[in-house]
Parts: sequence; C-alpha cells; structure tokens
Amino acid sequence: MLGEILSRFEDLVVIKEPVKKELEITRYLLKYPDRPVLFEDVEGWKVAGNIWSTRERIASYLNTTREKLIHLIAEAMENPRPYRMAEDAPFLKNPTGDFSLKELPIPKYYPRDGGQYFTSAMVIAKDDNGFVNVSFHRMMVRDEKSAAIRLVPRHLYSMWKEKAERGEDLDIRIVVGNPVHLLLAGSVSTAYGVSELEIASAMSEMAFGRPLEVIDLGGIPVPVESEFVFEAKITPELVDEGPFVDITGTYDIVRKQPLVVFEKMYHVENPIFHALLSGGYEHYMLMGLPKEPQIYASVKRVVPKVHGVRLTEGGAMWLHAVVSITKQHEGDGKNAILAAFAGHPSLKRVIVVDEDINIYDDREVEWAVATRFQPDRDLVIVPNARGSSLDPSAEKGLTAKWGIDATKPLSREKEFERARV
Repeated sequence: MLGEILSRFEDLVVIKEPVKKELEITRYLLKYPDRPVLFEDVEGWKVAGNIWSTRERIASYLNTTREKLIHLIAEAMENPRPYRMAEDAPFLKNPTGDFSLKELPIPKYYPRDGGQYFTSAMVIAKDDNGFVNVSFHRMMVRDEKSAAIRLVPRHLYSMWKEKAERGEDLDIRIVVGNPVHLLLAGSVSTAYGVSELEIASAMSEMAFGRPLEVIDLGGIPVPVESEFVFEAKITPELVDEGPFVDITGTYDIVRKQPLVVFEKMYHVENPIFHALLSGGYEHYMLMGLPKEPQIYASVKRVVPKVHGVRLTEGGAMWLHAVVSITKQHEGDGKNAILAAFAGHPSLKRVIVVDEDINIYDDREVEWAVATRFQPDRDLVIVPNARGSSLDPSAEKGLTAKWGIDATKPLSREKEFERARV
C-alpha cells in the first residue's frame, strides 16, 4: 500500500495543513520537484505526489541500482511471467456506487486545464480472446460519473474501436495508487497479446521474489495493491477532451475523445490518491524509463558494447538522450546515433559518449561534447523525420533530428585521455 511505501522515504515532505485540489497541489509539487510529498488533508482525502520522481528512488524500491534499472525493465519486457490469482484484496472492503468524481481529490493541475484530471490512472481491459491490456490514460472529469479519456491509436484504442463500431461499450477497470513496477509496466510499448500485468509480475519476482497478485473483478484481473479501483465503461460517444499540459510542460489541444462512464468505486481503508503532476519529474520517469531499454536494445544491435542509456530530464525524458558505448571501429558513434533514433522514434537529439563518461552527470556529458566533438565531422542531422507529437516545434509531425558523436577517435585515443590521480 502507498502509505507503507511512503513511510520508507527519508526525504518525504508531509503537508499537514488543508490543501485544495485546484492548483494548490501543483504549487507544492513544483516546490519539491524531486521529493515525495504527502498531503494529509485535500478536501478530506489523503493525496501523494512526486512519489517516483528520481530514478534512484525507483531503483532502491526495486532492490537494484540506478545503472541496473534499465536491465531489470528490459528483462521483464523480454520475459514476462504469470501473475498469481488471489481470493481477496484490501480495496474490496469499501465498495460503493454512491460517489461523485467531483468530490474525489482529483486535481486540476494548471489554470487552463479543461478540468480535474486523472493522471496516474491505468486502465485494464480484456478483449474477446482473453488478452488483458494495461495502459496509462489521462481522463478529464466531466461530471459526477463521467470523464473524457485520451486514447492514442494503440492497444486500448483498438479494443475500444472494435466495440464502438458495433455500438457497444468496452468494460474496463481503472486503478489509481499503484506500486512502481505496475506503473512502469503500464508505460511499456509491447506487442499486442503481451500483457503488461505479466511484465509487472516479472519485475515483482526479480525485485521481491514473488509474482504480482491480482483478483478477478467481474472477469477482469485487478492488482490487489491498488488504492482505488473503479468499474467503468468506455462508450462509443465522443466528447471534448482538453486542454491539458503534457510531458513537455506545454498545453495539448482540445480534441474529440471517448466518454467513460463510472459505475462503482472501491478503495482501501484510509486510501491515498496518487496525484501525478503532468510535466513533472515523476511524469518524466514513468513515461521515459521504459523507453530506455528499447534504445539500448536498438543500439546493441549495431554496437556490441553499450554501457548505458539515459533519457535526460532537460529533454523531458522523451526528446533527448545520452548513450554510452565502447567503440570498436570508427563510425560506431554515428551508427549508434541512427540506431537510437530507430529505438525511440520520438527522440530528437542523442549524444553518444565513451564509457569513461558518467551519463547521469550533465557536466560530464557537456565536457565530452566540448573536448571530443567537432561539428563539421561529428554532427549527424536527419531532416524532415517523423518525430514526437509532443514537440511543439515540430510541424505536421515532422522534425529535424540531430546526433552528436562525442566519442574519441580511435587513432588518437591517447590525446583524449583524462588525467587521473
């Protein structure tokens, strides 16, 4: 449960005074961007944010290191493991159909947001063949029992569209307040037919020695550790969704999106609502970390020795990356650049460095660029490439991508050797 998880963090900030869900939560989360914050009274509810705002905190909870975190996520993605069915869950103690989304501690984060927004919520759905999908989706509250859900054309969208074309609703479960292995699994890009619950279960086994436990809730498996669970349906009806601030800290547009109708709510005793600040460090981590193994695997196919990949906070952990390699041939740096773009198509800039550079230290990365890079020789520009829809500088989805090969020339390695004591 989130209360137990938060109690482990020595840097936890506890806000005891009453806080309003409209804009006030955001001010505190911006004040402590990399520290977990627990609000004890948000209009009568407990709320927590910035829980997973550093990779060190995520790695520590999963019993690994910052450097090995990428390999744990990659192993789980490549080798999903079965979850275990349980007979009971703490959230079942408090079921109700008498609730109002307007009265829950669902924040309005920024002044121009279209309304209160679910941001940490994950949607669980099962198709007619028994495949279970888990994915993140923001939802804008419209009234006491409905919200607009943002669906991009991926797995849940396909499941909804198939039902909507027949005039049917898609039965879903919405979970809020989840452990980080479930959150990371919900952010991965995987093939249709591979359940994110099984990826989360693999992470759980590697980190804690036990599989993920779920309970059957009306035919759909739901993790027993969730703080809030909602039974809901995505209808064929389309309504306005937005504006809303996305990962780059800029407002997304208003568009027509499906309407979700909420039917029943469950929650644990003394629940904690997870407020995931859009455009904050926690958003960066949960959206960006699962992309790093994809970049790693792509670069590994062209350069045998890859030491690490980091999507940088300055690039919203989406648009900019640093990759560490050991060159075996001249040109390996440029091949790594092109492979990184292939591994994460939203990537806009990548810097490739040697293994002696600490990719988690921006000063070291800049030093490598300053001392090992020449623009006329080591700069790669890819014009008019398909980029990220989240980049406001892109035009009609097209962007210029650029790579910096900040690796030492093999023929002159001694000249670039760093002084050591």
